[in-house]
Amino acid sequence: MRIVCISDTHGAHSEIAIPDGDLLIHAGDISKRGKEPEIIDFNDWLSTLPHRHKVIVAGNHDFLFERNAKRAESLLTHAVYLRNTDVKIEGLTIWGSPITPWFFDWAFNRQRGADIRRYWDRIPINTDILVTHGPPRGILDKTDRGDTVGCDDLLEAVWKVKPKLHLFGHIHEAYGQIEVDNMQFINASIMNLNYKPVNDPIIIDL
Repeated sequence: MRIVCISDTHGAHSEIAIPDGDLLIHAGDISKRGKEPEIIDFNDWLSTLPHRHKVIVAGNHDFLFERNAKRAESLLTHAVYLRNTDVKIEGLTIWGSPITPWFFDWAFNRQRGADIRRYWDRIPINTDILVTHGPPRGILDKTDRGDTVGCDDLLEAVWKVKPKLHLFGHIHEAYGQIEVDNMQFINASIMNLNYKPVNDPIIIDL
C-alpha cells in the first residue's frame, strides 16, 4: 500500500502538490483556527483527490473538532476521522489521536503525566499505523531552539505497541523521517516555522 503522509497544512492545502497513492493520511492542523468555513473548504479539497482511502486526525489549531465535535465531524465527509479510535483499512489497523501535551491552552491539550497517558493506554497492541498530532519525546520533535518537546508517555506507548509506521506533525521545524528498531517515524509537517508550505508530502510503501 502506498501511503501519502501530510500534516500541518493550516489552510494551505490547495497550494500543495499531493502525490497519488492508495491512502492519504493527514496528522492534524488542517486549519488556522478551526472555523467551520475552513473545514468545509478542506473537505471540498479532499473530494478532488484520487486516493481511495483518506484518514484524518485533528490538531491543536482545529478548535471546532473539540468544541463542537458532532458538527465538525459532520462536515468531514470525504475522510475517516479518528479521535482516539481506530479503523481497519485493507488489513491495516490505524489508530489516531489529536491529543498533544499542554501548550498555551490550544485545542486537545492535556497535561503531561497521568492526564495524557490515559489516551495512549487506549492504543491497541495490534496497531500497524499510529497517527498522532504530536511526536514522541526525542523523535523528530526538536524545536528551532534545540528543545525536544515530544511526549514521554507517547514514546513509552510506541515502544510497547511497536507500530510499523508512526505519523505525526505539530513541530514544523522537525520535518523528516527516520527508522528506529524497524519502525518508520514521519514528521510530515508541510509548513515550516514561518507557516510557509515548503515541505513535500512524504510517501511510504507498506
